[in-house]
Amino acid sequence: MNKYFASDYAGARGKFLAAAESADVPLWQFDHPLKGPNDEALGIDIVWLGAQDARHVVVAGSATHGIEGFCGSGCQTGFLTENWKSRLAMGTALILVHANNPHGFAHQRRVNEDNIDLNRNFIDFDAKTPESPEYAELHPALVPEAWDGPIRRAADAAIEAYKVREGLPAFQQVTSRGQYTFPDGLFFGGAGPSWSRQTIEGFARKHLAEAKRIAVVDFHTGLGPRGYGEIIGRGGPGDPQYERTVAWYGPDVKSAVVGNSASVRLNGTIDFGYRRACPNAEQTAITLEFGTLPLEEVHEAIRADNWVYAKGGAETSPHFNSIKAQMRAAFYGEDSQWKQDIWARGQEIIEQALKGVGN
Repeated sequence: MNKYFASDYAGARGKFLAAAESADVPLWQFDHPLKGPNDEALGIDIVWLGAQDARHVVVAGSATHGIEGFCGSGCQTGFLTENWKSRLAMGTALILVHANNPHGFAHQRRVNEDNIDLNRNFIDFDAKTPESPEYAELHPALVPEAWDGPIRRAADAAIEAYKVREGLPAFQQVTSRGQYTFPDGLFFGGAGPSWSRQTIEGFARKHLAEAKRIAVVDFHTGLGPRGYGEIIGRGGPGDPQYERTVAWYGPDVKSAVVGNSASVRLNGTIDFGYRRACPNAEQTAITLEFGTLPLEEVHEAIRADNWVYAKGGAETSPHFNSIKAQMRAAFYGEDSQWKQDIWARGQEIIEQALKGVGN
């Protein structure tokens, strides 16, 4: 099982492509215009298990938030290696989308090459973008001019004062919902569709146009109990999509709308891309969120990584290596137990998705 997980993007992509070749499944590769930190090629790689005319489809994606890709990539490689193609019912397909955000995965960042949080990028940019006045209040403290000394201490004090005044849940909601005003800020949703979004939606429009039912399972890490895969559905009681999610995955389904999930309500998540590309399909989408470290440590890692690229000179910063280690700890459980938990839960959820979408 541990052999399915890699230590870097190039290794993860290599394992996935080798497994796809051995499984003898259709493969599409979309080359990213930029290179990785070691000048390696980047791209979104998609394989299709099952009949290509299947009307019931499960789409399992990894690395929407780049560095979180180790988790989903390991499971995707496992599905290929252990011949999940043979498990599929007639008329049902499993599509594995490897590295939705390959640039972030390779550079071990959550965001893409333009500091865009891909899971906030799938909004309608032809309409008025969401406003974030509360985020604007916090932005100078979240992205301080310096990471040391009195400027940093003042910024930290402002953040702590906000948490005391408004509460940690409000701070999480305000900072991570998605903002569209500060390109150098946290959880920036972009000013238009990113390369990844255009690639994903383009593939879906071309190859999933005839699908009748689509289940989206997007693998993520960083929130919730360590190693536990929380199922985060869409909507709430009375919403048909939410009701299907509970019927498929059981009563442990959480929802930001209900207010019981590790995540908050977000703008522009990836499932809206599949919905836009395949408007005639019934969609049932979940985020599968695996915990790592406590929430405040994870958020501070995101803040640090954002700062070192926005203000700190990136690789030239004396803080660069320590911040990269901080990010890795926040989004990748290196230990065997964490990987075992991810693989076991990943299999369980994809099996439930395949059964649900096929009924």
